[in-house]
Amino acid sequence: MIDHAHDLACVRDATDRLLTAVAELDNASVAEPSRLPGWSRGHVLAHIARNADALVNVLEGRPMYVSGDARDADIERDAPRLLDAQLADVRESAERFQAAGAAPQDWSRTVELRNGVTDVAARVPFRRWAEVDLHHVDLGIGYELEDLPADFTEREIDFLAARFSGHPQVPATRITDGTRVWRTGQDGGSTAGEDAAITVSGRPADLLGWLAGRRPGDALSVEGGTLPTLPPL
Repeated sequence: MIDHAHDLACVRDATDRLLTAVAELDNASVAEPSRLPGWSRGHVLAHIARNADALVNVLEGRPMYVSGDARDADIERDAPRLLDAQLADVRESAERFQAAGAAPQDWSRTVELRNGVTDVAARVPFRRWAEVDLHHVDLGIGYELEDLPADFTEREIDFLAARFSGHPQVPATRITDGTRVWRTGQDGGSTAGEDAAITVSGRPADLLGWLAGRRPGDALSVEGGTLPTLPPL
């Protein structure tokens, strides 16, 4: 069962971690490249802020973004700002998201995200948590996948495995950290997926890194074939 109130509290904690870490930077380091190709740290921070406002739109029944082009233009506009402006924007947009999350609403309803993707409203706080914590890692300032809360890592692996389940470009794959098992790819969620030819094993951080496109999978063990190439998120 999704506990949106718990996830909203976790979003707040993740945002506080991010703001504390970013406050140690300076204007020059904000302009330096992040781990995301073509994006500076300023781009990542601008995206985090604009994503908060976009998810407020979702919770309040408006389109997430006016358009994909408008989303990209807003990030490009805000990326060059100095550190203090970036911090203020991330903080203030996060407060707007928390206020929207605290408003009375039907958390069981279906909401629309980008590109026609739909989800239950109660999962929006977890999606925001993923944005904040994974992009904190993308900044490349000392916060790594190994530092993510264990419950977040497990849930995000589960979320991403489900996202690729049934995908025609991903072979049926069994994923395990030695304790838990997930299935993804062609027939990944079916009984046939239990007999998947490919098994990918590794530490939770490495599994998440591969599924989320943050690590190439070199640290993973693969049996029954080669490591599947995953489509972009």
